[in-house]
Amino acid sequence: MTDSILNDPFKNKGTGFTEEEREQLGIVGMLPPKVQTIDEQANQVYQQYQSKSSALEKRFLLMSIFNENRTLFFKVFSQHVAEFMPIVYDPTIATTVEKYSEFFVQPQNAAFLSIENPESIEATLKNTAGDRDIRLLCVTDGEGILGIGDWGTQGIDITVGKLMVYTAAAGIDPSQVLPVVIDAGTNNENLLNNPLYLGLKEHRVRGDRYYAYIDQFVETVEKLFPDVYLHFEDFGRSNAANILNKYKDHQLVFNDDIQGTGIIVLAGIIGALNISKQKLTDQTYLCFGAGTAGAGITERIYNEMVAAGLSPEEARKHFYMVDKQGLLFTDTPGLTTEQKPFARLRSVFANADELTNLLAVVKAIHPTIMVGTSTQPGTFDEEVVKEMAAHTDRPIIFPISNPTKLIEAHAADLIKWTNGKGLVATGVPSDDVEYNGISYQIGQANNALIYPGLGMGAIASSAAILNDQMISAAAHSLGGIVDPDQPGAAVLPPVSKLSSFSDTVAEAVAQSAVDQKLNQKPIQSVSDVIQATKWEPKY
Repeated sequence: MTDSILNDPFKNKGTGFTEEEREQLGIVGMLPPKVQTIDEQANQVYQQYQSKSSALEKRFLLMSIFNENRTLFFKVFSQHVAEFMPIVYDPTIATTVEKYSEFFVQPQNAAFLSIENPESIEATLKNTAGDRDIRLLCVTDGEGILGIGDWGTQGIDITVGKLMVYTAAAGIDPSQVLPVVIDAGTNNENLLNNPLYLGLKEHRVRGDRYYAYIDQFVETVEKLFPDVYLHFEDFGRSNAANILNKYKDHQLVFNDDIQGTGIIVLAGIIGALNISKQKLTDQTYLCFGAGTAGAGITERIYNEMVAAGLSPEEARKHFYMVDKQGLLFTDTPGLTTEQKPFARLRSVFANADELTNLLAVVKAIHPTIMVGTSTQPGTFDEEVVKEMAAHTDRPIIFPISNPTKLIEAHAADLIKWTNGKGLVATGVPSDDVEYNGISYQIGQANNALIYPGLGMGAIASSAAILNDQMISAAAHSLGGIVDPDQPGAAVLPPVSKLSSFSDTVAEAVAQSAVDQKLNQKPIQSVSDVIQATKWEPKY
């Protein structure tokens, strides 16, 4: 069909096609006569965007542009990164995940896989990829979406959003990415009882059948896309670490919830310590919420303490994990493999049986760092925070649960309750806080600050694997950007500068790969290869 290019979001220019191109492509008369530049188109889209009254309406507009013209979408996104981030991703995306089946319009070049049909994995991936050179694949099974839980096949929206950020922040070519959902069922009864739900209406498949399907999926991905960077996203607590650990030592894979969240929190802590002039190895770390993210973060900070010179045994003494039952002890029933190294001996505490809530634990251990991944809103309350602040000069407090309705505390309260001494980052965007004549900038511990540059660095350097040294390099490159001498300085750089510091992260990661001889292609300059890999939104 002569109009097929107008329906191909990777090639469509809309009114950007010149008169000569319209003649050559056989689309004369199929567009308004005016030929627009991409800047004129972008201005027009932004004016439409500004006319929308709600975040959801704005997202629907942007998604319509995304579905029609990828280049134009990313042109506008690149001009308004900080403004668009909470619209195309968290927190607005939480609503569209929850309502995906009701809102469904078109599949956005995504691959929908079903555990009921393992024989169709290869055909599905081929159909959705077409002749595109896929270098980045983001996959979820929808069990642990953000802080909102199991949303089955509707989790596909998360992978689409993640890949948007890869392109906007780091310049990954949008024609080289593929969003994928593995529908293994859902335990969300509301979905199972919803006549509009578009996924499998059965409870989640567990055990050998599930892992056999994941094995077949990964094997097929590696066969079809040999240079791919495989990003696992929002898998459930019982599966996420198992999957990552199986593949990470011999394939280029990444789990954002385990590794990405750990990197961004480590970067924020490094930034905070640059401000407070303190050492990481002097800190006492409390993790509140010991699921996939909490355990992954704890492991990342622990590895950094070991790298800083502590023995594994000494480093573990700096960590405490608190979940819904209180402080995790070695005899706590149901500990996961990731929790066990940080569970404490009950005999160490005279009042061990009383350590069943956050306040009691804070009083007992006097943490200097407290990170919240609990999805329990308001749990970093005034009493808890003031108790923490009474025993440390610069409390580092990161309530990073999202979306906003699930955050453990709001930045303004944390600054007030610590009398301006708190070094704060939140998982969702937070406004500056005015307190006692100082404007406190609040860093956003959003994985989007780290994973785009991490992925670009690994892809551009042709890294064989993504290892701890590359991850640590990413965290240090980001944590070193803050201005420690500015009153009220944020512990992390602002989202408004996402593109520039994604380059910083990418170079650090690529250089680490080259230094370790993990690059599979010769590289003379990591800066040059990253710039050569980057895609820009232009016709």
